[in-house]
Amino acid sequence: MKVIICGAGQVGFGIAEQLSLEQNDVVVIDNSQVLVQTIADQLDVQGIIGHGSHPDILRQAGAEDADMIIAVTLIDEVNMIACQVAHSLFDIPTKVARVRAQSYLQPEWQDLFSRENMPIDVIISPEIAVGDMVMRRLGAPGAFETIHFADDLVTVAGILCGEDCPVIDTPLTQLTELFPDLQAVVVGIVRAGKLFVPKGSDQMLVGDEVYLVAEHDQIERTLGIFGHEEKQAHRIVLAGGGNIGLYVASRLERENKRASVKIIEVDRDRAIYAADHLKRSVVLHGRANDQELLREADVRDAEAFVALTNDDQVNILSAVMAKQEGCSHTLSLINSMDYIPVLKSLGIDAYISPRATTVSTILQHVRRGRIRGVHSVQNGLAEVIEAEALDTSPLVGKPLREAGLPDGIRIGAIVRDGTMIYPSGSSQIKAHDRVVIFALAEHVREVEHLFRVSLEFF
Repeated sequence: MKVIICGAGQVGFGIAEQLSLEQNDVVVIDNSQVLVQTIADQLDVQGIIGHGSHPDILRQAGAEDADMIIAVTLIDEVNMIACQVAHSLFDIPTKVARVRAQSYLQPEWQDLFSRENMPIDVIISPEIAVGDMVMRRLGAPGAFETIHFADDLVTVAGILCGEDCPVIDTPLTQLTELFPDLQAVVVGIVRAGKLFVPKGSDQMLVGDEVYLVAEHDQIERTLGIFGHEEKQAHRIVLAGGGNIGLYVASRLERENKRASVKIIEVDRDRAIYAADHLKRSVVLHGRANDQELLREADVRDAEAFVALTNDDQVNILSAVMAKQEGCSHTLSLINSMDYIPVLKSLGIDAYISPRATTVSTILQHVRRGRIRGVHSVQNGLAEVIEAEALDTSPLVGKPLREAGLPDGIRIGAIVRDGTMIYPSGSSQIKAHDRVVIFALAEHVREVEHLFRVSLEFF
């Protein structure tokens, strides 16, 4: 597949990195010579200096035979025009654009991005995607990561196995026998920095990061069995009243009647704006890493502190300070992947990466076969994939124990007619089932083949 990426920032780099590793033909356009040089030096991609919306630059990038354009520059209008030019002049089949301004995304303008007007196939709104991720994390505080699939029927959760975890040192094959209420499938384990798909004889150890699949309605009970009985937060302090912070606060006001929300915003005008647009939340003007202001926000009594500013260092420092003050749970927005390895040692409970969230959204449209959802985990080491089985899928009609799945792939759930089925060796996948799969990065292509439309591969 030939893909043109407009924008060589954090998100563009992440997309280019993932696609180039999968042997796609990738060209990255940016008007910054430094960014283009950096991405060309570090990745197996072609870099072009210029404006991604200019026809001559797109032609230089090979737009005449490109399969997809992904426009993720910092300017919405450049992204939209790049897709328009790609369609009108070069007939690029798939066009993806990042659009951050919420004004473009209001329901009353829903026809704006139609083929007849501004032909963009996929709109990515990082603020909404990240805000939704924050809400999911707040809904399952015992998990460091939660992902929803199959119309929110299935949840994939990442949890840390502590010393009080009742299921450590127990072979996975014995879990159901020992814990009849455990309705979950363990699909991935991170141990000493290495990710693997466990076998039935494997055990979970203290310090492991475990990915499990469970029915959404059973996730709280499942986390409890793994030793995580943290309750949903109602007293919440948000650092940052920007688009994401305002979105999260608004949803908390609508969906959690018991929520007591306080926002710390450094920009005075933005603080006033946030206060005017919220009904019950309290907005404080000042720096989120100001200890006195954190105390004024009663962070020591808060059940969750969520740092959502656009400054990684402020997010990290304020979360550490909130934890030291006595806050139960901290969650930080992190843009730079360089900070992620040290977060756990600093006591930060969980983080959200806008780059990872955006890359996951785009991968859903890059994957071949009937792929309904994709989420990248552990900085691209694995993916959780929701796929629809067709009559031609090799998995259909045979017991899973006879499917010959490689060690790096694990089926976590089968959804049939709106009901989740926990897979076993005797389970059979039927046409039109939706299957949630955990796959190491090197096996993703095999998953695509398992759920392919036969004519797509030849």
